[in-house]
Order: sequence, then structure tokens, then C-alpha cells
Amino acid sequence: MAVATITFADRLASEVERKQSQLVVGLDPNVDLLPIELRGDVARFCCGIVDAVAPHAVAVKPQLAFFEALGAAGIAAFDQVCLYAKRAGLLVIADGKRGDIGSTARAYSEAYIEGDPPRADALTVNPWLGRDSVEPFLGAVRRGGVGIFVIVRTSNASGDLQDAVLKDGRPMWHHVAELVDEWGSETAGETGLSSVGAVIGATHPRAVADARRLMPRTVILLPGVGAQGAAVADLTRAFQSGPASALVSASRSVIYAFKDAGSDYREAAGAEAARLKREIWAASGW
Repeated sequence: MAVATITFADRLASEVERKQSQLVVGLDPNVDLLPIELRGDVARFCCGIVDAVAPHAVAVKPQLAFFEALGAAGIAAFDQVCLYAKRAGLLVIADGKRGDIGSTARAYSEAYIEGDPPRADALTVNPWLGRDSVEPFLGAVRRGGVGIFVIVRTSNASGDLQDAVLKDGRPMWHHVAELVDEWGSETAGETGLSSVGAVIGATHPRAVADARRLMPRTVILLPGVGAQGAAVADLTRAFQSGPASALVSASRSVIYAFKDAGSDYREAAGAEAARLKREIWAASGW
């Protein structure tokens, strides 16, 4: 007898409710910025951050570029950190922004969100090659338990592609948002939220409001709080579909908080994560 698999969105919602948190901590381990006593040990640094933020965050988001830059040792560190975070009770969102032709996309999907168990619980995905480049990831989501976050409107300032105006007057990213809503229509769990999420830069508050209107059942991942200058108070509309309908991601402002605090890197990260958790939960209105 087949056993129903709990969707990624439902798993996420359960953790949001349990911790009363929508915080995601990005793991961007730049070797040049690590505490000197770690001697460039990326895995040790990230695992220390995991220990510090686990009581306050629902997920970590390791940025693959920083691990890949270190070669084979970096990939080994990535695997170690993902496993460590899962054992600490955190969901893992691999931030790779993968997207390519179908066969290559399938390989990316197999690498990160397939397998028993998969390396990560979710993966960021670039949709700009079209539906066939996204389908392998959607297939993994439909088979159960994992999620994706599709790049829709990013936090960087350049909008020459995403904000390009279509014939009907809408920006291009609105069309992508509508596709994400359509792609996720078959993946909603008991909470009504889809496991096909979207990345919307928190640095664009108006886009956040438009995104919620265009994607009412989508979990929106909001990078840009902290070092990029986005304000939590501007993100309230993102949470209109429920407490787990949006996640706020902060990276450098948490993991390098020790540089301003003058304390142990774990202590500083934990304090900043706790502060952000409270601020985000209050802003969400739940």
C-alpha cells in the first residue's frame, strides 16, 4: 500500500508554526571573512552557524557558489553542512539557481533534490530557458517531499530583463510569476500552499505586493534583508496567504554579525537570528 508523502510546503508550514519563525539563514562562507581561528575551515564555520541559529530559523540556505569555489573540498564541505543542518532539525534550501536544457536540468535535479535521501529539501531554480528546463525539477516536486524556489524577481538592482515591458504593458517577471502559479497548481498540500515557490527580492517592496497577488498559493522566498538593505516592515503583504507563505532570508548580516558585535561568531549569529525571528514574526501579523 502506497504511503502519502508529506509535501515540502506542509513540512515547512509545520516548522513555521512550531518555531513561530519565518527566518532562513543564508550560508555564504567567504574564506576571507571567516574568524581567523578557523583557518579557512568552511564546514566548521557553517556548522557553528547552524548550531547558533537552529533555535530561531526554519531553514538554512547554503549558497553553492562559495562551496564550489573551493573545488572538491568545498563540495565535501557542502555535503557535510547539509547533513549537519538536517540533523539539527533545519530544512535545507540549496541556492544554486540551476536551469538548463531538459537533460542537464534532470541531472541537476538528481544531484540536489532526488535520491534517498536528497542532499537538500529544496533548490533555487532559474526558469529563463522555459518550461522544458523546469520540468525535471517539477517532476521531483510532484513525486513528493521536496520543493523548488523559482527565480522571479531578484534582489539586485538591474532589471533590464526581468522588468522588460511586454506588449500588454506588464513587466516580464509578472508573466514568470503567473507561470510559477500555474506550475505549482498540482503541488498544494493540506495547507493549500504549493511546493513550487518563488524568489522575490525583498529590496523591491512593490514587487513583493504584486507577487502575492499573482501567486496566492506560492511560498515566497525573500532575500535582501540585512546587508542588501531591505526592511522587514516593508514585507507584510507577502504573508497574506498564511504564516508560512513567505520566508525572509538573511545571510551576511547574520553569519558575519561577529565583526560588528566583537563577540564569538556563534554567539553573534545566534543573537542576530533571534532578533530577526522576532521582527519577522511580528511583521507577518500572525
